[in-house]
Amino acid sequence: MLKTQWIWHQGEWVPFEEAKVHVLTHALHYGTGVFEGIRAYQTPKGPAIFRAHEHYQRLLDSARIYMMKHSHTVPELIGLTQALLEKNQVANLLASAQMDSVYIRPLLYVGYGAMGLNPGNNAVQLMIAAWGWGSYLGDDGVANGIRCKVSSWARIDSRTLPPLAKCTANYANSILAKQEALINGFDEAMMLNVNGMVSEGPGENIFLIKGGNIITPPPSDGALMGITADTAVTLAKELGIEVSYRSLVRDELFLADELFFTGTAAEITPIREIDGRVIGAGGGGPITKAIQAKYADLVRGRCSSHADWLTGIAD
Repeated sequence: MLKTQWIWHQGEWVPFEEAKVHVLTHALHYGTGVFEGIRAYQTPKGPAIFRAHEHYQRLLDSARIYMMKHSHTVPELIGLTQALLEKNQVANLLASAQMDSVYIRPLLYVGYGAMGLNPGNNAVQLMIAAWGWGSYLGDDGVANGIRCKVSSWARIDSRTLPPLAKCTANYANSILAKQEALINGFDEAMMLNVNGMVSEGPGENIFLIKGGNIITPPPSDGALMGITADTAVTLAKELGIEVSYRSLVRDELFLADELFFTGTAAEITPIREIDGRVIGAGGGGPITKAIQAKYADLVRGRCSSHADWLTGIAD
C-alpha cells in the first residue's frame, strides 16, 4: 500500500495520517457504513477513473437500502474524487510508475451522536481516500491463477443482511471466510449460500467456463451485482462468448474448464485449484486470458470502445 498525502473527510482536506473519527462513532460499533472500491488507471490521456458513475450510483443505492440520510449526488462525488486525485498528484505517481493504479475508497458512515441500535439523527459522514494498491490476489495469481477453498462460512442471506448493499457489516462475513482460507494454506475462499449454491468469493464475483460458455451466479444466490463482473460479461459477449446467469452447485466448480474471479481489487484473476482439485489444465485458460487482456486494454484506455466508462481527472 503506497500512501497518498490527502484524504477528503467531512468537507475538508485532511493529511493522510491525521484523518480521525470519534471512538463512539456509530459505524465503528454497529457497522453502519457503506463503501465502494474504485480504481483509476494511467491512460494515454492521463489518469482516468474506471466506471465512476456506476460505482457511485451503487454507493448511493447501498445508502438507500440502509436508510442513511445524506444529500450527496453522483456528479458531486465524482467531482470530489477528481479533485482528490489531482490534489494527491496521482498523474505524476502513475506516470513515474510509482503506482500501477490507484485504489479509491469512498465511505458513507453514521457518525458520532446517539448510541444504540437506532442511529437516530446521527449525521451521515463522507470520507474519500486513495492509495496505491497492486494486485489484490498477487501478480503471480493474476498471471497463473490462485488456489481456493470452499468456505465453511455461508455467504450472508437477504433474510439476514442485504447482500446487494456494500455495507461494512457484510464484510465481517467475508473476513471469516478469507481468514479460514489463508490459515489452511489457500489464497482465497469460495462461498456458498445458505442453500448450498455457489455465491461468490469474499470480495469477488465468480465466473465458470464450460464448453466455451460462461456461467455466473445470479444476485438471487447472494452474489453482489459487481461492476467488474458486468464489465467481464460485456467483454465476453464482444468476444462472441455466451454468458448466462444461473445457480451453480459446488461440484460444477470442480468440473469447470476454467474459473476466474472479478472485482475492483482482484480485477480478473484466474482460479487454478479448488479444494485440491486442479481446474482444467491449471492456471488461466484461453477465455480467461482473452477477457483479462481486453480488460487491461479497456481500463488503460488502449481501445476505442466504452470510452464513456473512463472519467479523466480534468473531465
